[in-house]
Amino acid sequence: MSKDYTPRLKKKYDEQIRAKLKEEFSYTNDMQIPKIDKVVINMGVGEAVADSKKIKTALAEMEKIAGQKPVATKARKSIAGFKLREEMLIGCKVTLRRERMYEFLDRLTNIALPRVKDFRGLNGKSFDGRGNFAMGLKEQLVFPEINYDDVDDIRGMDIIVCTTANSNEEAKSLLAQCGFPFRN
Repeated sequence: MSKDYTPRLKKKYDEQIRAKLKEEFSYTNDMQIPKIDKVVINMGVGEAVADSKKIKTALAEMEKIAGQKPVATKARKSIAGFKLREEMLIGCKVTLRRERMYEFLDRLTNIALPRVKDFRGLNGKSFDGRGNFAMGLKEQLVFPEINYDDVDDIRGMDIIVCTTANSNEEAKSLLAQCGFPFRN
């Protein structure tokens, strides 16, 4: 990405969404207007306990989806019932900020979510009370970066969108104007 490149969603936020939010919630200061802070993508790979190669493919797939190298997450403690040992690799996560975050959200709302089977909109109640939104995808195949023929297992992922909003209403309004299709 070049220095003068601005993602489409960031440009829309700066030119349209900020003004609408300021008018809707009657903010007196521009710094009160909520913005998207970061996006965290998490993928648990429980099968990695039996086969350590699964974590490598999950890391490669997440890198393609996010456009950034993910971090492998380790088990904090041993659980004998799951044959899990402490410090064993059992998942991966990536935190996106700035341009990569806006590019990912644009691809998520315009390309990936419409490709989800039987998609009827996102749950509008998935906010945590502090303006953060969490959602889950059942398969990674909805992203066009993933080649269907190269996939050995279908894995789900959690996507958490962190905003600077103080309430659920402000965050929902921000995300709805960014193109998130809420059903209620």
